[in-house]
Amino acid sequence: MKSTGVTIADVAREAGVSPMTVSRSLREPERVSAKSREQIAAVIERLGYVPDPAARALAAGRTNVIGVIIPSVTNNVFADVMRGIYGVIEDSQWQVQLGNSRYVAETEEALTRTFLSQRPAGLIVSGIDQTNKTRELLKNAPCRIVQIMEIGASPIDMMVGFSHSDGARAATRHLIDRGYKRPGFLAARIDPRTQRRMEGFEDVTRAAGIFDPNRILTTPAPSSAALGRDLMARLLEHTPDTDAVLCNNDDLALGAVFECLHRGIDVPNNMGICGFNDLEMMAAAYPAITSVKTYREEMGRMAATMLLQTLQGDEPEMPVVDLGYSVMVRESTARKPKS
Repeated sequence: MKSTGVTIADVAREAGVSPMTVSRSLREPERVSAKSREQIAAVIERLGYVPDPAARALAAGRTNVIGVIIPSVTNNVFADVMRGIYGVIEDSQWQVQLGNSRYVAETEEALTRTFLSQRPAGLIVSGIDQTNKTRELLKNAPCRIVQIMEIGASPIDMMVGFSHSDGARAATRHLIDRGYKRPGFLAARIDPRTQRRMEGFEDVTRAAGIFDPNRILTTPAPSSAALGRDLMARLLEHTPDTDAVLCNNDDLALGAVFECLHRGIDVPNNMGICGFNDLEMMAAAYPAITSVKTYREEMGRMAATMLLQTLQGDEPEMPVVDLGYSVMVRESTARKPKS
């Protein structure tokens, strides 16, 4: 059974090294020889020594924690981001601590306060639309910050993402180029990123002279394929001549395809459908669904890499990185333009 009263001095005595060497082995292992690290690790395991994070934070000015605040732990988009973050950090001396804001600004603010009170080594936060209070907290944080998921004109520190409005513009232009003349837009969970995608859709359809506000259906409800079916059904009831939809995400796009199949609507010849994010199911669906590919795992990897660089005393070559997007054209919009 492991002891709960073991101190760093006990570990040092048993390992035959100084307490400073034990501390350095835990905080900066690269500065301690492999032999000493092995001895210290063996003693720690045998004695059951557990470092006091509060004491370590006071001594070092920070913990070994990288904080990550995301709005969802069930959304596959953020699962991919986290895979990228863990892929960089899991073999380092740093630990990931995750906070879920559930798309609530006040919760994000509270999580930010909690993380900063624990003296993290760095913080990764989603989006660029923090409240004024949260933004002020992050600006004054004693650690480096990376905003992810999108890019904007006023980064707090570092930033990795892409333009959601530009991605939606490219997808909408694709629908028009394929000959669809009455496109609609379906959206759930109306967060700022969704709003920017909707703005991109509106910009292009207005410029083309085909904008119709009746073809935009939104809901604050959480996204799902079932909701996509429901929104598609409602859209067709209100505007039955709609011939294409840009969906705010892939769940809705999959549901829209299901509803068209249920109604016997020919996809893509009578209805074009495009999603956003390009999750794996888009290529596997039948018909395969066109979607805007976003580089989520790479986003997580790059954000973590940038933080680790700063922790090693280096500055990233580019503090703001635009990873862009790609429109992955598949069967759901494969109708050839009519002459």
